[in-house]
Amino acid sequence: MRENVPSPLTSAKEHRAQDFLELVERARRGRLKIYLGFAAGVGKSYRMLEEAHALRLRGVDVVLGFIETHGRSETQALTEGLEAVPLREFSYRGVTLKEMDVEAILKRRPQVVIIDEVAHTNVPGSKNNKRYQDIGAVLEAGINVVCAFNIQHLESLNDLVARVTGVRVRETVPDAFLKQADQVVTLDLDVEDLLERLRAGKIYAPDKIAWALANFFQSRNLATLRELALREVAESLDRSTAAVTAASASEATRAKSRSGKVMVCLSSNPPHARTLLRRGSRLAGRLNTAWYVVHVETPDEAPHLIDATVQRKLLANIELAKDLGAEVVRLRADQPVEALLAFARSHAVSDILIGRGHDTFFQQLFRRSFTLRMVAQAGGFDLHIASFDESRDGESDASEGVQ
Repeated sequence: MRENVPSPLTSAKEHRAQDFLELVERARRGRLKIYLGFAAGVGKSYRMLEEAHALRLRGVDVVLGFIETHGRSETQALTEGLEAVPLREFSYRGVTLKEMDVEAILKRRPQVVIIDEVAHTNVPGSKNNKRYQDIGAVLEAGINVVCAFNIQHLESLNDLVARVTGVRVRETVPDAFLKQADQVVTLDLDVEDLLERLRAGKIYAPDKIAWALANFFQSRNLATLRELALREVAESLDRSTAAVTAASASEATRAKSRSGKVMVCLSSNPPHARTLLRRGSRLAGRLNTAWYVVHVETPDEAPHLIDATVQRKLLANIELAKDLGAEVVRLRADQPVEALLAFARSHAVSDILIGRGHDTFFQQLFRRSFTLRMVAQAGGFDLHIASFDESRDGESDASEGVQ
């Protein structure tokens, strides 16, 4: 029986139709502008409020969805004359808390809404767990958003920030959120100028200054975070330029110049899965390419056989991979190495990232080690083997960084 295989011409037409559909859908969605800083006090909220006033003077319907002034008089003064959507009150453990009211924003339907503290975790009982998810709902409604957060909250940098600063940031924003931005603006400020603002009481109350200087606001920490913020925006610009160049090139030229994709191999319960996924995200970002996270389910790991705790951790890692912008693929096979490499060859993968396993002596002796088998069989690929250090990659007990 002859298979109904689409002709190359039909495939090309379908591809162009899909491209147009994506443009149409994007036009319906609101535009996203992000102010990216490297620490509290660099001026994110101030700049967003300045932009809100400028838009209002030009006749744009702009409102404040949520703004955090931290008691700074200069920032507070800029909120005057701007319409603010009333916050929603929640009662949690006997305390009344206020959150951004997404439903009220959707009902008000402004052209532009200003939203601060993107990495914020909402009060239990809110429709969405995180504020960046609230922003997604606002964008889907066709409302444009101007928002802000600091580089240390970017999920893929979580391990690096913890290693450099000694602080494990608990509230994070997925890389996919940053990558969907139509415009990213970095707010750069000399480290010494920022420290001077801190000492002058322009960032925190006097009773918090000494603690901040002794912890998160050390010159070395700030210099590293500043470099990360500048690098992230530079890479974002490179991605945008590459996308524009690719869009204007012919299909044949694009196919020829397109780089291979990245594949991260995820087992059911690796001890350093989150670190591995973050490294995969950074590698794909440096290569400016798409990436896969692939898990192979062996017969011993069928849903009715796998431990419930392991299953929960696997699902959590899959969700993190999606947040980081990966396409997650789950395969079923008796031999994981062969299945992974077959997938890589059929999906234009050029770089494979695996974690270094703790193989026994006998596994290595008889070449049953997953790592050794990958090294032996992954000819034609760039194989990256991530090594983990408990002291560098483990969860830190340090308190969260100053916001």
